Order: sequence, then structure tokens, then C-alpha cells
Amino acid sequence: MRIFVAIDLDTEIRQKIARFLDGVCPFAPDARWVTAESLHVTLKFIGEQKPEQVDAIKDRLRRVKANAIEIRFTGTGFFPTPRSPRVFWIGIQAGPELVKLAATVDAATAELGIPREERAFSPHLTLARGGGGSGSPKWRKGDGPNTTFSVLQKRLDTMTALDFGTMTAREFFLYQSQLSPKGSKYTKLEHFSLT
Repeated sequence: MRIFVAIDLDTEIRQKIARFLDGVCPFAPDARWVTAESLHVTLKFIGEQKPEQVDAIKDRLRRVKANAIEIRFTGTGFFPTPRSPRVFWIGIQAGPELVKLAATVDAATAELGIPREERAFSPHLTLARGGGGSGSPKWRKGDGPNTTFSVLQKRLDTMTALDFGTMTAREFFLYQSQLSPKGSKYTKLEHFSLT
């Protein structure tokens, strides 16, 4: 079972992003666009796990204690760089609580033998991929200039600063990710409250 830990989006923010996607998708028709329904703030990608390990992960995540987090979704950008865009994203602004929650989840799963994150937590919402499947912000071999997002980039340059709203995250989830030719399908396996 392929799993990850994430925060879901409020309906109002998801709807604003969906309208934005409807408007910008035509400017990068060769990109692989994410559906608005599948957007989430990833705290920790875990990967393939056996069912008994998933149960142990659920049990460990139930012990995570953290406060509710105010999250603002604003701005857009490209990974690894605008000159070599592979991923188009929306930015996330949050206080230190979001970084702390991601670190706490990482530490909790590490206690079960799941490898810790090697890079710093970089919260964002992936909207589209333009080459290779990875949403990683890190530079990878093969990254270089490409034209997948060139028209979109010119269009974004004409727009004012984008702000999709602010929400208060009061819970996070363990998700299952099922891959298919039509894209990934995400199923919530369990929720964990933030105080």
C-alpha cells in the first residue's frame, strides 16, 4: 500500500484554485495537470508499506500532538528553477507550526524504521508536472531548459499577485495513493486532530 501524510484543503480554497486551473491549463497543454480534488499539503511521503506496518503508522500518528495551523495559499512558481521548469506550484505561507508538524510526523514515522527526510520541508501545492514524474524541488540529472511552461510563464508575468486564501488546519490525514494511467487516486485512511 502506497501511503503519505498530508493536510486537506478547505472547500473554498479548493474552489478558488479550481477556477484558476481552468484558466491557466490551456497555456501549458503538454503538462500533466493535477485535479483540484486531489490537492493537499504533503507533510511526509512514506511510500509502499505492508498492511501491518500501515496499522503501526496509524497508531504512531495518533500520538502526534500539535496545534491547529493557519495556512495561506499565495503566489506561484516553478521547480527546480523558472529557467528549467519541471513542476508548477502554488506557494504556502504558514508559521513555524507547519514546519514543526512535518518534523514531528517525520520523527514519529522514523521510530518505525521509515527513512527520515533528507531535505528541508518545502510546503507547496503541485499543480502540474512538465517532464518526469517527480514533484521534488531539487535539481535532478536531465533538468534543463524546456518549453512546456513557456506560454504559461509569460501569462503569469502579466497577472497581479495571486492569493487563494487562508485556512486553519485542524486535522491531518494518512492517505493511500493508488496510481493509474488516469492519474493518482487518493483515499483518506485515517484522520488525526490538531488542537
